[in-house]
Amino acid sequence: MRKKLLLAEDDELLAALLSYRLEKGGYDVTLCQDGKQMKEHLTYGIPDIIVSDIMMPYFSGMELIGFVRSELKSNVPIIIISSAGNEENVLDAFELGANDFISKPVSPSELMVRVARELNKA
Repeated sequence: MRKKLLLAEDDELLAALLSYRLEKGGYDVTLCQDGKQMKEHLTYGIPDIIVSDIMMPYFSGMELIGFVRSELKSNVPIIIISSAGNEENVLDAFELGANDFISKPVSPSELMVRVARELNKA
């Protein structure tokens, strides 16, 4: 059975590239262009894993982590990707409950390995 992955990325080209690679890798990918769309999708059901950019319109990746952990009370694995990979952002993401953090530019192959690793832990 294919695992469900929710991907939030507002860069259309990167979103298409990552989505294509993840789907070829055997995941059912739901793509969201902003945090508002992601929040809406999460109200319909929790996927097996979430991959989210930090800086998105309407609802940031950091707010998303808080929403999933505090309001939804879910332990779903969350991988954050960001061009703002400074130490403060990385530590904040982990403190809020992120499982992993990848600095951009994101290698689709590296993302595949990290997604598989987080799903194997869960």
